[in-house]
Amino acid sequence: MTPLIRVTRDAGSDPAIDLPRYETAGAAGADVRANLPETKRREGLVLLPGERSIVPTGLRVEIPQGYEIQVRPRSGLAAKHGVTLVNTPGTIDSDYRGPLGVLMINLGADPFTVIHGERIAQLVVAPVVQADFTATEALTQTARGTGGFGSTGRD
Repeated sequence: MTPLIRVTRDAGSDPAIDLPRYETAGAAGADVRANLPETKRREGLVLLPGERSIVPTGLRVEIPQGYEIQVRPRSGLAAKHGVTLVNTPGTIDSDYRGPLGVLMINLGADPFTVIHGERIAQLVVAPVVQADFTATEALTQTARGTGGFGSTGRD
């Protein structure tokens, strides 16, 4: 069954900006676009090197219970400009109804201008499994044991 994501627009957002959509038949993520405040639409939103900003999409979403939306960077922006997302993937929970903003950061060497209507991130709808957590006196042993970051080698 395909989950239905209900979408509303924030007051003052530009209704001409497309809703999230899959750009190709095999795309896992639906591209979401910047929907800048009217005062920023002409010049865009400039991210200086090292600067981060929450870029508005002008949208709010209703996600069915049992699902989340993961907000992921667009590889083209990262490869060409060094622009990515600070917390990736970001998670939008099914009970959140606030504005959908994308926390972008410019890791590149040059200023980057987010253009009104530009595709800025991908939204991946994913099922959620909630677990029960319980305290215990000991954990079962494994071959890896307590080996942490990089403990299994470079390969």
